[in-house]
Amino acid sequence: MTRLWDKGAPLDARVLRYTAGEDYALDERLVAYDVRASLAHAEMLHAQRLLSGEDLAALRAALEALGAEHERGAWHIELEDEDGQTALERRLTARTGSAGARIHLGRSRNDQVLTALRLYLRDAVAQLAAAARAGAQALRALGTREADTPLPGYTHMQQAMPSSVRLWAEGFAAELDDDAAGLLAVQRRLGKSPLGSAAGYGPPGLPIDREATRARLGFETVHEPVTAVQLSRGKAEAQLLCELALLQQDLSRFAADVLLFATSEFGFVTLTEAFTTGSSIMPQKRNPDLFELLRARAATTQACLAEALAVCAKLPSGYQRDLQLIKFPLFRAIDLVTDSLAILPDAVAALAFRRDAIRLDPGIHAAEEANRLVVSEGLPFREAYRRVAAKLKK
Repeated sequence: MTRLWDKGAPLDARVLRYTAGEDYALDERLVAYDVRASLAHAEMLHAQRLLSGEDLAALRAALEALGAEHERGAWHIELEDEDGQTALERRLTARTGSAGARIHLGRSRNDQVLTALRLYLRDAVAQLAAAARAGAQALRALGTREADTPLPGYTHMQQAMPSSVRLWAEGFAAELDDDAAGLLAVQRRLGKSPLGSAAGYGPPGLPIDREATRARLGFETVHEPVTAVQLSRGKAEAQLLCELALLQQDLSRFAADVLLFATSEFGFVTLTEAFTTGSSIMPQKRNPDLFELLRARAATTQACLAEALAVCAKLPSGYQRDLQLIKFPLFRAIDLVTDSLAILPDAVAALAFRRDAIRLDPGIHAAEEANRLVVSEGLPFREAYRRVAAKLKK
């Protein structure tokens, strides 16, 4: 099979397996976006008199058909393709002949894949932010449902202040809304169009129109200068991974609370059988596996962030093949957090608090009593603090 860079010399099959790795499979989620970007590029070439109207019409029809066929599973990227860009262009050329061979004018796989990746990430970020807000809404609904249920507030794992299920749930809801805002902040970096920067130095001698493809694809700005495009690789990805790690960390802390509250020693909350599993040896057990894994997956998202940062940490300027390796941790974290957020609303709805089992320590109102003495008797807070502490010792 001929690859885009092939000049006739044979390639060792082991080199193909090692360099393509899993990248060709990861590119499956980018095909629809590569189709969009390729069509925008072809239309720009035609407007600049670098592509005939007949070739543009052939390319448009073939791109739309290939995109629809891929969406319904009629074809997939193969290892021999090496990557998604080769897979698409190979099929275009097979259908349109010389028109397919003309579409790569003025671009490189470097800006081609980055354009598709940014288009995909823009959609993924919007979907993740919406899912985070749906989780926040589910938590607020829990707070409303359990509005009158008291709950001890803890510091240092000891009862410290009176709280409530509503206050507890709304705290996590507020943080998920904050996580959604953090995700959307990544759009600033994703909103720069890399198309037309080619291999990082632009297409010499060609009158391309980068503004036209920017507008056609809905980017906010053209990424300039062209040398900045490859220097930016990994930055939006790492920023997104950081936000995903923070979001999953919030979900992990929420799960840790639920797991503590669900122990027989606490007994604050019960979980439905639909959201628990059984033991293979102990007939009486129902296990909160879902919440345990929700707690654990913060470790994976943090590892994905560390991996992406490490790939880029000491690269020189310009494109390096190392950058291909960012896709795996990036996509893994996106999928993991997407799955976590998808199940969160129903998992929250499955929680039932047992008000009769929730006991607040008698001393939990100590800070409130100290504040009352300050207000009613004009005592300095430190003296009121000591008075209440002495009273509690009796």
